Amino acid sequence: MTVEVGSKTEGKVTGITNFGAFVDLGDNKSGMVHISEVADSYVKDIHDVLKVGDTVKVLILNDKDGKIALSIKQASDKPKPHYQHRERKPRPVQHHAETFDDMMSGYMKESEERLSTLRKNTEGKRGGRGGRRG
Repeated sequence: MTVEVGSKTEGKVTGITNFGAFVDLGDNKSGMVHISEVADSYVKDIHDVLKVGDTVKVLILNDKDGKIALSIKQASDKPKPHYQHRERKPRPVQHHAETFDDMMSGYMKESEERLSTLRKNTEGKRGGRGGRRG
């Protein structure tokens, strides 16, 4: 059997490591399925998904220097989820009728009110010992 990149075939899991599984493809050919290519969802422990002796359907991703990269998740015939992008509605433009001078005078008025309130609240608290001074 010749190994062609992009073809699907079946193989038998011969070994499992922390980072993937080795699959025997027959004709003295074997490849590795990286843990990220085992399932569609996140796989923390590969032993939860595969065990030695399992027969799996794989897609041949790459064949460099006799090292064959395989994928189980891409070999499945399940349709890929199609995500629809929602169109963003443009935000309405808000026009301010206030001029810079109007905004500045409002700011100054608000600032003076805050300062006078602050002065009232801190005036009697100065002085340390003793009571209020007259």
